[in-house]
Amino acid sequence: MDHTTQTTQAGSTGIPPLRIGTHLLQSRLVVGTGKYRDYEVMQEAIDASGADCVTVAVRRERLVDAEGRSLLDFLDTDRITVLPNTAGCFTAEDAVRVSRLGRELLEQLGNPGRDWVKLEVLGDKTTLLPDPVGTLEACRELVADGFQVLCYASDDPRLAVALRDAGAASVMPAGSPIGTGRGINNPHSIALLLELLKDPAQGGDPAYPVIVDAGVGTPSDVTIAMELGADGVLLNTGIAHAGDPVRMAHAMRLALESGYHGARSERIGMRRYASASSPFDGVISTIPGE
Repeated sequence: MDHTTQTTQAGSTGIPPLRIGTHLLQSRLVVGTGKYRDYEVMQEAIDASGADCVTVAVRRERLVDAEGRSLLDFLDTDRITVLPNTAGCFTAEDAVRVSRLGRELLEQLGNPGRDWVKLEVLGDKTTLLPDPVGTLEACRELVADGFQVLCYASDDPRLAVALRDAGAASVMPAGSPIGTGRGINNPHSIALLLELLKDPAQGGDPAYPVIVDAGVGTPSDVTIAMELGADGVLLNTGIAHAGDPVRMAHAMRLALESGYHGARSERIGMRRYASASSPFDGVISTIPGE
């Protein structure tokens, strides 16, 4: 295959689907459904993002707005897979209960994702940081109950390994605390986490899916996460609270594609001194009289 063919294919995205357990996502960008000013904007933003998987907080009150309209009526469930999440849970027991409610919801929708859940067990209402003990406990119980569990976690590499070993279908380290828009606070930790989970020399599996989740504020944050080697990115506030959510969703989509290809393009090494694009030796002067 020549370089022209490679470039042409990359121009049409050239990004393979992402497998998480038995589920196959065509887009590696997963978006949330909360915090939008109305369901119409949410629907347009999801379309602009290209996502074919969205998260829905099961604890949300009846999943309806002030006009009595259901969020689910604005999702094309023939195209989009709903991923229930346990947002707002602060104990393992509560998260397990809400996960089972989410499974029932998806069974009613006839959604093929009825056996999976994005697990969140939070430590407190101020930082919204994940409780590592509660997350690990809930993960083990849900895996035993037949769930494919996507675990929202801190960027602690050892916790990530423990969650994988507990049977998590995916580990989802936070870039920064939920809703802060601070981007990737600790790229070194995420890089180390990816190494432990994916490097065969470290007992990892290159195909194990790792999705950076939370804290994304700009498209460049998405690109950085992908360039670090993440398999995907999940975000909500960065789109929903943008001044123009639909345009931002489109930008996030392009940023993910850019980061994916950039990570696989063998970037140049970093140098201390400049390196001329054109060589100095052998240059023929064109200045008259010389």
